[in-house]
Amino acid sequence: MNKQRINYLVDLVLTALFFVVAFTGFFMYFFIPSGIQRGRYVVYMGLTKATWIWLHNRAGILIIILVIIHLILHWNWIVRTTRNFFGKEKGELEENEDKKIEDKIEKY
Repeated sequence: MNKQRINYLVDLVLTALFFVVAFTGFFMYFFIPSGIQRGRYVVYMGLTKATWIWLHNRAGILIIILVIIHLILHWNWIVRTTRNFFGKEKGELEENEDKKIEDKIEKY
């Protein structure tokens, strides 16, 4: 399996898990009563509160793992882009300092 295919699958699963976490989070927030025991064994859309929490938590953990994998897959790009971004600013600053020095030399 090449890197591009792995990246595509990681991104696809990340997107699906995002929607699982978002849906379960909103559903639990708006429709399942809060509290430790309140509503624990009541069924909501075919699942108990404990099952909703389990799905939400496991999907969140998988997201964290896949984000780490995503960062590893893109590490070279992150490093190159960061160097390029900060390297240009540094170069521009050096040019400005060189011009200031040249202006001071010309005054004397």
